[in-house]
Amino acid sequence: MSIKTLAVGAACAGMTFAAPALAQTDATPRQGIAAGDVLLRVRTILVAPNETSGSILPAFPGERVRVNDSVMPEIDVTYMATDHIGFELIAATTKHHADGRTGTTGKIGKLASTWVLPPTLTAQYHLNPTGKVRPYVGAGLNYTIFWNEKAADGLVTAVGRTGVHMKDSFGWAAQVGVDVDITPKVFLNLDVKYIDIDTTARLRTTAAGTQRVAISLDPLVFGVGLGLRL
Repeated sequence: MSIKTLAVGAACAGMTFAAPALAQTDATPRQGIAAGDVLLRVRTILVAPNETSGSILPAFPGERVRVNDSVMPEIDVTYMATDHIGFELIAATTKHHADGRTGTTGKIGKLASTWVLPPTLTAQYHLNPTGKVRPYVGAGLNYTIFWNEKAADGLVTAVGRTGVHMKDSFGWAAQVGVDVDITPKVFLNLDVKYIDIDTTARLRTTAAGTQRVAISLDPLVFGVGLGLRL
């Protein structure tokens, strides 16, 4: 057997053994994110309003309201337009109630409740897209819808049947967060948002006429959950 024949045989054998190894390398899931990826996250969020309230006018000047925190599930989707830039849309709805703080309305306590739906679109910059730990920052726009507004029983008892309406809000949003890989496709997510929300609540009462109060909610939204790279 010639040296040439041995060399050709060794080369063929090498290629035979190398082929499975190359196929295994190609099949190995890649780390991080890249352009074209879709990221699906499911979080538990705490919505904590930093409310600033005007007076309840015209009947209760100087009396203001406070708004409670709320915990609910949330889902969001991010599309990576480039390796670094993604666009996130969140969907969640939370229930809140407004309480009187002082004077007559303070004695009544809970005045009204509402569900809040704040769809928010942010553009994100991901600082370390190929890493296992991927911090990001974002900014965008928010449109908040108030729905299923209801007067509290205590308010109805005090002033009779009451209709409640809260004006929808358009504002800006900012966020900071981090994704931490658990597997090549599943990751832990921590996220904090600030959402600019301003509304006016209108209370049409039987005994006290129509009352209005301007409220800047401006909540911080703290989220923790899991994500999946689709």
